[in-house]
Amino acid sequence: MSQFMYGSMEEVSVDWRGKPCKANKHGGMSAAIFVLGLQAFEMMAVAAVGNNLITYVFNDMHFPLSKSANVVTNFIGTVFLLSLVGGFLSDSYLGSFWTMLVFGFVELFGFILLCIQAHVPQLRPPHCDMVSNGDHCEEAKGYKAIILFIALYLVALGSGCLKPNIISLGADQFTRENTKQSKKLSTYFNIAYFAFCMGELIALTLLVWVQTHSGMDVGFGISAAVMGIGVISLASGTVLYRNKPPRGSIFTPIAQVLVAAITKRKQICPSSVEMLNVSRNNGPNQVFDTSFNTENLLHTNKFKFLDKACIRTQDGKNESPWRLCTVSQVEQVKIIISVVPIFACTIIFNTILAQLQTFSVQQGSTMNTKIIDGFEIPPASLQSIPYIMLIFVVPLYETVLVPTAQKITGNDSGITPLQRVGIGLFVATFSMVSAALVEKKRRVSALHHDETMSIFWIAPQFLIFGVSEMFTAVGLIEFFYKQSLEGMQSFLTAMTYCSYSFGFYLSSILVSLVNQITRSKSHGGWLSDNDLNKDRLDLFYWMLAALSLINFFNYVFCSKFFSYNPSLSNGGPCHDDPKARQGSLEEVYDI
Repeated sequence: MSQFMYGSMEEVSVDWRGKPCKANKHGGMSAAIFVLGLQAFEMMAVAAVGNNLITYVFNDMHFPLSKSANVVTNFIGTVFLLSLVGGFLSDSYLGSFWTMLVFGFVELFGFILLCIQAHVPQLRPPHCDMVSNGDHCEEAKGYKAIILFIALYLVALGSGCLKPNIISLGADQFTRENTKQSKKLSTYFNIAYFAFCMGELIALTLLVWVQTHSGMDVGFGISAAVMGIGVISLASGTVLYRNKPPRGSIFTPIAQVLVAAITKRKQICPSSVEMLNVSRNNGPNQVFDTSFNTENLLHTNKFKFLDKACIRTQDGKNESPWRLCTVSQVEQVKIIISVVPIFACTIIFNTILAQLQTFSVQQGSTMNTKIIDGFEIPPASLQSIPYIMLIFVVPLYETVLVPTAQKITGNDSGITPLQRVGIGLFVATFSMVSAALVEKKRRVSALHHDETMSIFWIAPQFLIFGVSEMFTAVGLIEFFYKQSLEGMQSFLTAMTYCSYSFGFYLSSILVSLVNQITRSKSHGGWLSDNDLNKDRLDLFYWMLAALSLINFFNYVFCSKFFSYNPSLSNGGPCHDDPKARQGSLEEVYDI
C-alpha cells in the first residue's frame, strides 16, 4: 500500500444559526442526550406498531396469515430502505437536524392516521374470527386497504428518514480530532443501543399490553403521543447541537469517478502514484474534495481500475470533472465499494429477525400464554425478553468486557467492529436452531397429544438472537460510521439500515418461494395455511438456520480480505501495524 498522503481541511461544524461552533458550548454528551431521547421514544412508538402489526393485519384487516406476514416484512423493509433517502437528503441538502425535524412530523401523522382507522369501525372490515372462520371473513379492500397502507408508509417514510440521522447527529457531537471525545464514540454507540433496547422493551411490554387489552386504537394513539414527545426531545437540544452543513449531492462525484474511469479504460496506470491527479479547484459538486477533516487521505492499491480516473490526458489544460477526478474522490468510491460485501453478509441475519417479528408471534399465539391466574402475556411481548436481558448486558459489556478486551487487543473499542459483527452472525444461527426444535415439539404436542405448551418455550430463540443483535447491530453501525468521511456519515450509516430492509424483503420472497416449491396436490405448502398446526414452520426455520451458517462462513471469507482505509484513523487498529490494518476475523477464528 502506498503511503502517499494528500492535503486535508479542518472539520467544519455550525450551530443552528449557521455560525461556527464553540467547543465549550456545543456538542458532547450533553447535546447527544437529546438525540438519545428521540432514539428511545421513536423506537418505542414504531416498535409497538411493527412488532404487533401482524396481529392487527390478521385479526382486524382479515389478511391471510402468509399475506399478513408479508405486509409486516414489506413495511419494516421499507422503513429501512427509506433510510437511504434520509441519509441522502441530510448529507446533500438539509443536514441531519432539519431532516429529522421534518420527517419526525411525517411519522407522527402516520401514527395518527393508524389510530383513526383502528378507532372508526367504518374504516375496517366487519368483525370476524380468522382462526375459526377465516374462509368467510371479509378481507380489507378498496379505501380501507388504501388508508391502511397510506398510514403504514407515512410511518415508514418518517421512521426511515430519521434512523440514519439519529445515529449520525448523535455521533457528530464528538469531534474526531479531539482524542478524548473520539474515544467516547464507541461508548456513544453502546449507549444509543441501550436507548434502543429501552424503547423496544417498553413498547413490547406496556404498549403491546395496552393494544391487547384496551384496543389497537388506544395503542396506536399512545404511539402517536410517544412520537410527539420524541420530536420535542429533539427540538429541546437545538441550541446545543454541532451540525455538519450539507455539501451538495453525494452521488455526482461518485458518478464522475465511474464515468472517468470507464472513459479512460484503455489508459495504462502510471507506475508512481505521484503522477496521478492530486487536486484541483473544487467545483460546486466536489463534495469529496471538501469533506475531509484533519485526517490524511492515503492512496490504496485496491480497485486499481478506478485510478485511471486520475490520469491526466491533456497536459496544461483543464479537463472536465467527468473526465478527470482527484485521488481523494477515487479513494472514497473505493471505500463505498469495499464495504458492500460486509453489508451483504448481514442480510440473512435480518431475515432471521423478520421471523421473530412475524411467525414467532403467531407461534406464541397458539401456545399457553397464561403466567398466573388472571394474567396472560401477549405473544408480541415475548420479544421483550432479549431487551430485558440487554439492558443489563449492554452496560456490563461497556464497563467490564470492553476495558478487559482493550488491555488484550489495544483497540479503543475492545474488539474491532468487524469482529463484533462476525460473533453476532455466528450466534444468530442458533436462534433458528432453537426455533426449529421448539416448533417441532409444539406441533407434535398439539397434534398427537392434544397439549398446549407454555409460551416461554419459545423464549430461547429471542434470547439468543438478542445477544447476536447486540454484537452485529452495534458493530455494523460503528463500522459504517468509522468508514465514512464528512459529508457521507448519514448516507453510509443508512446502508446499515438497508441491510435490515433487504433482509425483510428477502423474508417475503422466501415465504412465497417456499410455498411455491413445497406445494403439492394434498397440501398448499409449508406456510400456506392459517393454522400453524397444519403448516411446517419447523422446516422453514431449519432452512434459515442452514442459510445463516453458510452466510457466516461467507462473512469470514469477505472480512479476511477486507482492509481498513488507513486514512480513517478511527476505522480500525493502529495504522503502524500492517496486520492490524486488515481488521478481519483472523484473531477471533484463527483462520
